[in-house]
Amino acid sequence: MPAADPTPTADLIPAVVAAAREAAAMALARWRTDFRQWEKTPGSPVCEVDLDVDRMLHARLQALIPDAGWLSEETADKPDRLAARRVWVVDPIDGTRDYIRGREGWAVSVALVEDGRPVIGVLAAPARGELWLAQAGGGATRNGRTLSAGYCRRMPGARVPVDALPKADRDLVAVFKPNSIALRIAMVAADEADLVATLRWGNEWDIAAAALIASEAGAGVADALGQPLLFNKPDPRAFGVLVTARGLQDAAVERLGPRARDVIVPVTG
Repeated sequence: MPAADPTPTADLIPAVVAAAREAAAMALARWRTDFRQWEKTPGSPVCEVDLDVDRMLHARLQALIPDAGWLSEETADKPDRLAARRVWVVDPIDGTRDYIRGREGWAVSVALVEDGRPVIGVLAAPARGELWLAQAGGGATRNGRTLSAGYCRRMPGARVPVDALPKADRDLVAVFKPNSIALRIAMVAADEADLVATLRWGNEWDIAAAALIASEAGAGVADALGQPLLFNKPDPRAFGVLVTARGLQDAAVERLGPRARDVIVPVTG
């Protein structure tokens, strides 16, 4: 295994924030303009701005830690990242659907993962005027203000960012839902939601930065079965995500765990 990069995590933060801000400004300049767009797979939109931002972030971030691995939604995955102790996990535009539609619910997501755990997480959401930042052990902020997840000990009445609640969850309270899953997770960190849950396979780049922001704000962060999240795995996916206000994780797992077990499909190949 290569030697650890000598640059302390805290010393990297200003440059990581600067790179995320630059990427966000690039995306914002093209937002609500004409650009090419297509579907990578049915229901999975992408646009040329995703790719331009990805290339810029790759150049800026890899210059900070030349031997770091790279995992991004818009870059072909390479197995050499598995040998790296530090790995950049990036979604150049999380919430591309909102970006394409001219809505504000998108963000640039950048995480530095070390030994499987995020140690820096940045979400830059320029259309919303937001910069979210977290460092492992150092707390989380939005626009410089410290974040603290709320308390919610019962599922009835819990706030969830969804378009519509399923019949079985009509005792929850629907709140505004940005397309970006990272921003939805961050809402729990900011005490603007109590629960974010997905019960399907998802990608590490969607959640790495936001998971650190939420956990540093005191929220519960796990996969859909209530197990800890790990990053930079050979198959860079997690079975869902479960982010909860303080005191709510056990109740959320009790309600949603059986549904997750009903739909989980083992990873093969």
